[in-house]
Amino acid sequence: MTALPLILSAEVAAAKAAGRPIVALESTIITHGMPYPQNLEVARQVENDIRAEGVTPATIAVMDGTLHIGLDDIQLEELAQAKGVAKLSRADIAACMATGGTGATTVAATMIAAHTAGIAVFATGGIGGVHRGAEDSFDISADLMELAQTPVTVVAAGAKAILDVDKTLEVLETQGVPVIAVGQDNFPAFWSASSLLKAPLRMDQAGEIARAHHMRGMLGLPGGQLVANPIPQADEISAETLAPIIAQAQSDADAHGIRGKAVTPYLLQRIFELTEGRSLTANIALVRNNARLAASIATELTSISRGAGS
Repeated sequence: MTALPLILSAEVAAAKAAGRPIVALESTIITHGMPYPQNLEVARQVENDIRAEGVTPATIAVMDGTLHIGLDDIQLEELAQAKGVAKLSRADIAACMATGGTGATTVAATMIAAHTAGIAVFATGGIGGVHRGAEDSFDISADLMELAQTPVTVVAAGAKAILDVDKTLEVLETQGVPVIAVGQDNFPAFWSASSLLKAPLRMDQAGEIARAHHMRGMLGLPGGQLVANPIPQADEISAETLAPIIAQAQSDADAHGIRGKAVTPYLLQRIFELTEGRSLTANIALVRNNARLAASIATELTSISRGAGS
């Protein structure tokens, strides 16, 4: 049988061989989240935040048909400047690899790749979810179904605030996905630290989250966990400020007939314009915050796994 075209970076391979903790990172934030060279600077910054915690980062992408678990600096720069990069989810990651394509991984695709490589913790900005008006469009992110079936703990600042967050939480509950707010009872609202929605679960320590991940595995439960980590208050944009801006961006998307995978990047770009760049500054802060927490969870999970194996 043909081997899966998968390559671990030298750094990730060394960490796996030594049994050291690893945190997966998506690559759509590089290719679809911000312009060059800022995208490269942020990618390096987030990786270094993880390294500073004694953990190995593994940025994931498909390049020329090969699934890369961890990118070296040359590959990071190449991806940051690449044009026409596909945005990969569960539905198209295999097709991209089979045809020798290059694609950046969304939450769903990163979870699949991380699990394939034996990585249990993944840091991102915000997950996808139920889009506003989904009762007519049926536009629901594959991220939610992935959380229900792939055993990876995902650290995010909640669901992207452009979504119908209430319906997103309902779908996660139906799918049996644990949603854990960190250090507060409310579900965080991406660019804002808090929403009016109560989080289903609350945990205050990385060790608790790691133990919950391990316990799910012992129980044989499918799927992962969503760890909702609020953006630091010093970096947030208030929900009151954002509400009319998001409404304007959504109205503009509707007027231009934006649909499917194009919706999220369009809305994020429009909100960037309407906030005069503040949304991107907040996005960078929350991604870095999530990376640091994910590193702590991965460290705790590695300790638990070593103890269980002794």
